[in-house]
Amino acid sequence: MSRWKKLPDSLDPQVRQFVVHLRRLKDHSGLGLARLADRTGYSRSSWDRYLNGKALPPVEAVEALARACDTDPVRLVAQWEVAAEAWGTAPAPASTTAPGPGPGGTAAGDRPARPPWRAMALSSAVTALVMLAVFALLAPWEDDDGDQGTDAKPYTGEAHPKMGEFVYRPGKNYPCSVKRDDDGLLYAGYSRTRVELIQQSSTRWSVVEAQCLLEYHHESPGAADGVFGNATERAVKRAQEKGKVAVDGKIGPDTWGVLRR
Repeated sequence: MSRWKKLPDSLDPQVRQFVVHLRRLKDHSGLGLARLADRTGYSRSSWDRYLNGKALPPVEAVEALARACDTDPVRLVAQWEVAAEAWGTAPAPASTTAPGPGPGGTAAGDRPARPPWRAMALSSAVTALVMLAVFALLAPWEDDDGDQGTDAKPYTGEAHPKMGEFVYRPGKNYPCSVKRDDDGLLYAGYSRTRVELIQQSSTRWSVVEAQCLLEYHHESPGAADGVFGNATERAVKRAQEKGKVAVDGKIGPDTWGVLRR
């Protein structure tokens, strides 16, 4: 577990809560700052500022962090929106370190003490609705972390021997060509696992493999994009019902057996 610096006393409570949650995600993932920088494209020094409350990360960095930590980006962006509005209505703590380069050589995510959020602020009624939605989402976080345990590891799985480490690319739909191998089982060419546990929010090559096999069995998971979302979970449950195995929406040894035969 990282030994974090004390956050600035001047930090807005909503921003503080958001930064603490980012810290927990980073700790839970097991990623160091250097590895986090490699996976997100934002420099180590930038993440040092974001995670110590010296600068608010841009939404693109938040989405990249969610992918790197194998968590739901929609929830994280919803929390970021509340923190961003609070950041724009209170002075941000002064940074004591020199700006670090972000993508393209700029200090990504650095914002002035009073960024132009007031000019973009929502009406009070809409803001209240956003707040209520975010508060409704905050409670499940603790349960999600607890449920994952050691089953849903916050990483992108084994690297493909030819395509390398899995990186989620929005809009990318991998082609599916399912064939029966010499062992009599079906494979799509993205993973040969028969035991790996994958579930909601997993992102890796084995998810692409499962999505292709689901499509082959006429249980469409939507796009074969490597992200285990709601459509994939529903398709898994249908396949589990037909295969007469436990219907839990997760893919483990029993469900792989159904998909590969």
